[in-house]
Amino acid sequence: MSIFEGFLSTSETLGAFSDRAFVDAMLRFEAALARAQVAEGLIPESAAHSIVSSCKVELFDVAKIVRESGRAGSVAIPLVKALREAVGLFNADAAPFVHFGSTSQDVIDSAMALVTREAVALIETDLAKAADALLRLAVTHAETPMLARTLMQPASVTSFGFKCAGWAAPLVRSRIRLRDAAKHALQLQLGGAVGTLAQMKGQGAAVRKRMAKELGLGDPGATWHTQRDEWVALGCELGLITGSLGKIAVDIALLGQYEVAEVAEPSEPGRGGSSAMPHKRNPVASMVAIAAAHRAPQRVAALLGAMPQQHERALGAWQAELAEWPQLLMSAHGSVRAMAGALPGLQVDAARMRANIDRLRAELPRDAADEWFDPALAHNAGQTALAEVKALQARLTDKELAQ
Repeated sequence: MSIFEGFLSTSETLGAFSDRAFVDAMLRFEAALARAQVAEGLIPESAAHSIVSSCKVELFDVAKIVRESGRAGSVAIPLVKALREAVGLFNADAAPFVHFGSTSQDVIDSAMALVTREAVALIETDLAKAADALLRLAVTHAETPMLARTLMQPASVTSFGFKCAGWAAPLVRSRIRLRDAAKHALQLQLGGAVGTLAQMKGQGAAVRKRMAKELGLGDPGATWHTQRDEWVALGCELGLITGSLGKIAVDIALLGQYEVAEVAEPSEPGRGGSSAMPHKRNPVASMVAIAAAHRAPQRVAALLGAMPQQHERALGAWQAELAEWPQLLMSAHGSVRAMAGALPGLQVDAARMRANIDRLRAELPRDAADEWFDPALAHNAGQTALAEVKALQARLTDKELAQ
């Protein structure tokens, strides 16, 4: 994480994907594995107790594990080695049962699902705030006349409420799709060396079911080592979210230009200033969302590009995906948090919107001004906006009732 990336994300998402948080998630996997295996009679109770007691992140040198992962080719290898050593200090007989029947990808994919679940919950919460703010603005300004612009030029009169309803629609759809995508993607990975769980003597499915329940992940019913469709689908949805937020941010930035001055992001001390020009008030939330919209497509493309994976376990493609995944989540949450913070306090200058219409009307022939730029055209736009808001709210209610 460079100095230029931190402010484009959030402390919560950075924390979720920190080295310590990820090692902790891997240890939670190992503890759940031991509990499930002793319940199914695969390992001795004393071994399970020793393993679970040792799966505490504060007992490990996280920095050393990360350093050694480069030489090992996987962060799981030094983690499992350190765990075996920790278990062996108190119960030498238990050490061989550490990570029993599992493999590196099992622990890493499952840990990634655990930390991703935390990040997705943050994104969903802030996405709801942003969407709800837009729906309120759509109602409040349902018939507030403003210029509609096509190809960057004034085209006719619309209403600001209609514009807000249009901004809200993809966010509402994304709230619904994100929940569905997360449900299918956030699943336990447990397949052993080649996906067959052969070492678990026919108890693999039962072990996986127990682990999934304990960790709060879905039970996929099979391994997904190189079948990444559900996982990448979640990544694609995150890309769509950042694109939708980026579109809103671009519009707000354009409407906030001095020459237009129809809306403005809320201001606060120390935000959006200039190092050289004290009179400037930069739209920082829009900047963050636009930056995310520029970065996310490359991350999503990398996920899609990594899908052709070799046989039962991948060489290089999976590792590329792992490296891109946290950056996509960080960009997505940075974007949605920025807009969720700005939209509820968005400053709308209805008088300026009307003045811009009137100024244009004065420069046009009377018949063109009356046909295309009559402020009364905002009435129909407003009624359409209110109908759209009602439909969007109904979709959210129906989806929540169906959960």
